[in-house]
Amino acid sequence: MAQTARGKDFYVVSYDIPNDSRRNRVHKTLTGFGQWRQYSLFECYLTRKQHLQLMSRLAKQIRPAEDHVRIYQLCQGCEKRVETIGGPAPEDPLTYLV
Repeated sequence: MAQTARGKDFYVVSYDIPNDSRRNRVHKTLTGFGQWRQYSLFECYLTRKQHLQLMSRLAKQIRPAEDHVRIYQLCQGCEKRVETIGGPAPEDPLTYLV
């Protein structure tokens, strides 16, 4: 899968977690990695290392028999074809250090 110029891939993460405390922990974890777009959906631009870190953290937080997390990696061509009605289109936020 081709990465962006900054070495990041675009991921869509969705989750369905019936337990409030686990759902809140997953939401908080994902907030550190991407943009919250809908109730249980995040858009993330991640390096390979960040992707592995996210997967590791989520694996420790969920109960596979009860919880469902889906992580979809979109290629650059697919990312460009994302259609948005209302709200901002996906974008990789830039980080500036001063």
